[in-house]
Amino acid sequence: MLKEYLKYAIPSAFAMLISALYTIIDGMFVGQGVGDNALAAVNIVLPFTVMLVGIANMMAVGGGALVSKNIGAKNIEKAVNIFRQVMKFLLIISVVLSIMCVIFTEPIVKALGATESLQSLAVDYLRYYALFCIPNLVGIALNSFVRNDNRPKLAMISTIAGAITNVVLDYIFIFEFGLGIKGAAIATGLGQIVTVAILLPHFINKKGNLSLKNVRLEKEIIRDLLNIGFPSFLSQISFSIIVLMHNIAIVKIMGEVGVSAYSILNYIGTNIYMILFGLTLGVQPLISYNFGKCDIEKVLKYHKINSISQLVTTVFFVLICFLFGKQIISIFTNDVKVIEIAYLAVRLGSLSYFFVGLNIGTIVYYQAIEMPKFSTLMCFFRAIIFLPLALIVLYSIFGSNGIWAGTLVSETLTFIAINLITNIKKSTNKSIAEVSEAA
Repeated sequence: MLKEYLKYAIPSAFAMLISALYTIIDGMFVGQGVGDNALAAVNIVLPFTVMLVGIANMMAVGGGALVSKNIGAKNIEKAVNIFRQVMKFLLIISVVLSIMCVIFTEPIVKALGATESLQSLAVDYLRYYALFCIPNLVGIALNSFVRNDNRPKLAMISTIAGAITNVVLDYIFIFEFGLGIKGAAIATGLGQIVTVAILLPHFINKKGNLSLKNVRLEKEIIRDLLNIGFPSFLSQISFSIIVLMHNIAIVKIMGEVGVSAYSILNYIGTNIYMILFGLTLGVQPLISYNFGKCDIEKVLKYHKINSISQLVTTVFFVLICFLFGKQIISIFTNDVKVIEIAYLAVRLGSLSYFFVGLNIGTIVYYQAIEMPKFSTLMCFFRAIIFLPLALIVLYSIFGSNGIWAGTLVSETLTFIAINLITNIKKSTNKSIAEVSEAA
């Protein structure tokens, strides 16, 4: 089982690692080539772009869980139909979102809390990012489905190729062409086009179980995938809310210097998050497939292996942040004050990933066994309930420095709360029993 886990998890995590490295390089190019205000502007827009990614993840995880479950149950025809339904629905949503974001860019940026000095940069970034909504969202979904279609290495290759394209174009557009923050957004979009171009032949040429074909949307299938996938969307929204709340608090308390420091924390923290999320995305097809086969022992074993992997990976990154935090931060900025503030933020923020990884794994696990209500509850705990309380209490006790520990406290409380409310083993037995009865 460990061998099978590694077959899926390592390519997924490695692909996310490459994406994470490109994110750091992207931040370095923006910070050094455009300035600290550009870094802050990207961070202001981040909650909205994360929401867009959340929509794609909702389709990918919800649809992927249903596809792998049906493949495990030997119902291949239904699995293919679900895949086609998801892709058509996502394509329609992507077109609508792209048009809306281009037309209403300024109101969106203002609502996200951009200051007057950051507004024009934030508008430029979001508007050009929105032009590529279709490849950005479709690429995420196709990447997940090709993994669920037993091609984890192809998913890795497509992600790496897109990331490398992004990095190369970042340098060319920002430093050679002088396109500024617009260049960073365009490079991201073109990178995703490369990812989609690599993935499409798998489905067009029918190299696996899944293939593309126009279908009529069925309300029942769309409802099921949205029901199972919604926690993935909510999880991304939770991250957006976390960033937005921090942005609002930091702007009022610390000003734009604090926002710049927080943007650096997000560049580093998002990289850790992506790798942990990559491990979980890798194990999801295995959990869903064995759930379809009603193999309780394997379903629980894969969850346990993934949890251990999350903890080991987090230990590594925490050590990196504590030992080399200042050197990493100095890649993004030369401002001594920003470096000092960001160093404290990174050290405290990195500790939160012990529970972030476990919580992500649990959220996706409950989706994979078709008990999304617990995943949804965890997302509410993380962002809506515990984080605001943590920020208020920590700020009142420790001042501005307390803000940086908000995520650590909220993720810890979420982990404790969900384990008091439900039990993984009992929930799995109940869900599989229901599937067996339905069959």
